[in-house]
Amino acid sequence: MISKTTTATVIGLEGRKIDIEVDVVNSLPQTIIVGMIDTAIKEAKERLKLAIKNSGYSYPSTKVVINLAPADLRKEGTGFDLAMAVGILIKEGIIEYEPKYIAFLGELSLNGAIKPINGILPIVSFLKNTETTRVIVPYENLKEASLVEGIEVLGAKNLKEVVEYLNQGEPIAKIQQNIEDVLNVENDYEYDFKDVKGQTIAKKALEISAAGAHNVLMYGPPGSGKTLLAKTFSSILPPLTKEEAIELTNIYSIAGLLDRKNPLMSSRQFRSPHHSASAVGVIGGGSNPRPGEITLAHHGVLFMDEMVEFPRSVLEVLRQPLEDGVVTISRVNASIQYPANFILVGAMNPCPCGYLGDKIKQCTCNEAQIKRYQAKLSGPLLDRIDLQINVSRLTEDELLGLSNDKNESSFDIRQRVIKARKIQLERYKSVGIYTNSSLTPKLIQKFCKIDEASKKMLKNAITQFGLSGRAYDRILKISRTIADLEGAENITSSHIAQALCFKKAGFN
Repeated sequence: MISKTTTATVIGLEGRKIDIEVDVVNSLPQTIIVGMIDTAIKEAKERLKLAIKNSGYSYPSTKVVINLAPADLRKEGTGFDLAMAVGILIKEGIIEYEPKYIAFLGELSLNGAIKPINGILPIVSFLKNTETTRVIVPYENLKEASLVEGIEVLGAKNLKEVVEYLNQGEPIAKIQQNIEDVLNVENDYEYDFKDVKGQTIAKKALEISAAGAHNVLMYGPPGSGKTLLAKTFSSILPPLTKEEAIELTNIYSIAGLLDRKNPLMSSRQFRSPHHSASAVGVIGGGSNPRPGEITLAHHGVLFMDEMVEFPRSVLEVLRQPLEDGVVTISRVNASIQYPANFILVGAMNPCPCGYLGDKIKQCTCNEAQIKRYQAKLSGPLLDRIDLQINVSRLTEDELLGLSNDKNESSFDIRQRVIKARKIQLERYKSVGIYTNSSLTPKLIQKFCKIDEASKKMLKNAITQFGLSGRAYDRILKISRTIADLEGAENITSSHIAQALCFKKAGFN
């Protein structure tokens, strides 16, 4: 009879169960692995042979056939090694029984040690919803895998530990974690709004952005503080919820970017790709699809400094993720969907020399150069950026700290943002969204009702600024966020006026 063991893999963010079938044929000694496998799995036969022998066990002296089912699913990586080794040891009679409802994950070293693998968290999360009740993972992955509740997780350091556990019940490492305790720890931010001089309007725009998860574009001369404002933005975002933290940790687990000692992603991420980044690097994909920068910025911030310096091809592929909150990567064998619900923060100069509209330095660009430069951001992309603000040069008083502007701390601003987010969570709990930026046209009609004075103001704005349908909807979303920050139940013409100030500041 063949031996059967259970393991799993991950495709995109979705887990798939893999059954390992092992049989021994009375023929010349060799090991054959089948089941639509990649090179890493083909090479596993040498790892298996030496890992089993160096652990003190015998390897079959006949032909070994290993099948990874289902055979029509492409399998990649080294995480199947442990399950295959257990299957072989069952056939050899070294493991005394075929373990049921136990899954095995891990790569084997030649000396029998079990090495960590990527994607443990989403795999274990998937296995929890199958008939599997227990999973054995590499010891270094134990903290990460233990974040999943409702399934027993054990961490083994080597193959011998697994054999002794299955045969004699020898204990294997096991831990328990409280996710809430990790999330409730206050983050120590490197940048604080109280240290940012001046820029009252820009700070207000970023507060609105954080409260409603709206996209922002800042433009202004070099040295006006655009990059500093963007880096400080993370300090006013609300803390991650438990569900958001687990989802973000799943992404970073697949990407291989987790800290093994502290695997839970407990803060919103700030991703800032260089403008030389390729479309695949930003969006994700590749021959073996991996999450891109927009997915790594999920529930956080994607900052594009010198935005117009990014290739047009990179900027344009942002349009669909900005609208839908997901990115779909299509390949011949499969279509993979990654979450990409992020806040886009862009920064750019208003012209090639950077000094268009500056009060001190004169712009040296001609009209054609300015138009060509600004045209690098297309109308459809700008339509998806809710807040467009001019970050002007600081005055002498602002630089010297002599102005009367009140420099609030990030903590104080964050409290208002958290309050506004709670209002939105309560308002939208029955429709499955969390922030104002996620409102659909149908939901806008329901939750963004306006009075006659506001309608009149918007009618004039549509005529004057040539607002598109999408731009109109976004004005209402921003107005809803401004009202939430003020604790107002209804949108008023004052909220509409503020929203229009931020929209009309852009180039469109």
